[in-house]
Amino acid sequence: MEKDEIKTNSFKAWVLAARPKTLTAAAVPVMIGSAMAWHHTGGEGFRWIAAVLCFLFAFVMQIDANFVNDYFDFKRGNDDETRLGPERACAQGWITPSAMLKALGVTTAIACLVGLPLIIYGGVEMIAVGVACVVFCFLYTTTLSYIAMGDVLVLLFFGVVPVCCTYYVEVPGVVMDGFCPVLLMSIGCGLVVDTLLLVNNYRDIENDKRAGKRTLVVFIGKKATEILFLLVVPVALVIMFFVGVNIYCAIPAALMFVKHFLTWRKLVEIGEGRELNKVLGMTAANIFLYGILASACVILS
Repeated sequence: MEKDEIKTNSFKAWVLAARPKTLTAAAVPVMIGSAMAWHHTGGEGFRWIAAVLCFLFAFVMQIDANFVNDYFDFKRGNDDETRLGPERACAQGWITPSAMLKALGVTTAIACLVGLPLIIYGGVEMIAVGVACVVFCFLYTTTLSYIAMGDVLVLLFFGVVPVCCTYYVEVPGVVMDGFCPVLLMSIGCGLVVDTLLLVNNYRDIENDKRAGKRTLVVFIGKKATEILFLLVVPVALVIMFFVGVNIYCAIPAALMFVKHFLTWRKLVEIGEGRELNKVLGMTAANIFLYGILASACVILS
């Protein structure tokens, strides 16, 4: 898409800046947490309003994270002509930096307003959770992604935090001694979502080295990253099978592994360059498939 096709600060430009395709990664943890809550309650007393609020908060926070990433990477000069990933709004001139800065302030405020009613269901501790989400949203792009902490944050904020908190606010009088399966599923979810970051950083390894961005991929190298990418999904599938123990989990788990294996083969075959964006798309589709399969297995277990 040529830059002159998109009017600066237009509606189309903002849609592109929001990166709608990334919203699936935000939805999957809430899907799984909601499935765990539904399984626990049998549908009786399930807090539908809390579920809707969790989805809305996740979506707005993902858009907010995209705006933060777009703005601060542009300001640091990381989104130059050598960038291999999908085009960024500020770098392409679709959104002016001043408008993006204002927008990320607005989306942060909206996320806080959307999440605030969750204190009705989860207590005042939900405020601390919301603050942590906002703070680490900014710290990821500005600091932590440069010191190989990005994957840890994905595990926490696309796994443990959203899955466990979603379950917590959707189940009336949640019983903590039944929380272990939820925690296990949250870890599996975080591992699967992290495959998206692994592919992204695998593609950008040379650019990141030049920019002084020490991602996990930069530290361990491409070969080790390929092995890690291959292994994390089977670990998540074992967790899924363990939590949702029934024979029906075997078929979807096998389907998911086959799709992941084919994605891994494509990653290794391409190896470098813009063509790896195809693998990024395949990985995003795999994450959404995992969310659907894992949720179904939990509900039917």
